Amino acid sequence: MADITRRLGWRHLRGAPTAYVRHHRGGQLLHDGPGLSFWFRALTAAISEVPVDDRELAMTFHARTADFQDVAVQATVTYRIGDPTVAAARLDFSIDPDTGVWRGTPLEQLGTLLTETAQQHALDVLAGTPLSEALVDGTAAVRERVAAGLGAEPRLPATGIEVVAVRVMALRPEPEVERALRTPAREQIQQEADRATYERRAVAVERERAIAENELASQIELARREEQLVDQRGTNARREAEEHAAADAVRAAAEAARTVRLAEAEAARSVKLGEAEAARSVTLARAEAAGAREVGEARAAAQAAWLRVHGEVDVATLHALTGTRLAENLPRIDSVTVSPDVLTGLLARLGAGERE
Repeated sequence: MADITRRLGWRHLRGAPTAYVRHHRGGQLLHDGPGLSFWFRALTAAISEVPVDDRELAMTFHARTADFQDVAVQATVTYRIGDPTVAAARLDFSIDPDTGVWRGTPLEQLGTLLTETAQQHALDVLAGTPLSEALVDGTAAVRERVAAGLGAEPRLPATGIEVVAVRVMALRPEPEVERALRTPAREQIQQEADRATYERRAVAVERERAIAENELASQIELARREEQLVDQRGTNARREAEEHAAADAVRAAAEAARTVRLAEAEAARSVKLGEAEAARSVTLARAEAAGAREVGEARAAAQAAWLRVHGEVDVATLHALTGTRLAENLPRIDSVTVSPDVLTGLLARLGAGERE
């Protein structure tokens, strides 16, 4: 939109570089070109502003395929006005001299022309294509057909329009049909996923089996080594026992030899001691015999002398000696009780003795 300012009944227009401006006054062309800037009077001026930049036209329409299925087509057409003079002559691009706004809707007219033309060619393509093929290859086919149709459309050059590019973003069926079409693919994907899951499980089972076999092999190897260790330990223990037994035998032999030597030494010493003791005993016996003989002889001599002495002594002396010896050999007597009978008998015996 042009920028218009007011100054004392005059108007000043300043256009953009992408806007082609045509200024007529009294049927004569005064200014013609893009990005112009000039003064004019609103009562006598007729000004048109034609955009010459690239514009995007998005369109969405429905079409029917060869199997009578409805599809929605989303496309975008890029175009520009290549001949603004022709476009200004065919369409109303005049602007209000006070506001700079278009009096009509020229861009909507161009959009309707492009949309209807593109829709016509897209419908022709999809009408002879089944839905499955249209969803697979329909995007490229529709894009090529629409681009070719717009390029061959005679009304577009006659209006000064140039088509720059055509893009078809999507061909979508109805939601129910789309879900139905997705089902086989989803089932196939699910089957592939299940197969991958089964394969992964099979690989996992195989790996677990390999791990279990490795563990079993390790356990077998450990058991074999433990068996070897037990055998080796038994061999070592047996060898150690044999060595201990041999050492004990050697020790016992040495101990026995030592004991024999000690016994022999002890026997020899005992023999020597026995001989010395026997000799000593014999000597002592001889000495004792000699002493006993001498003692006996002395006792015999003393006894003979005693008897000889007693034979020479009178009876009264013997009685006195007898009483003395009896008194020496009797036990201690604290008191003596003499009964009349005993005294009488004793006195009778004493009297008899005296008489004798």
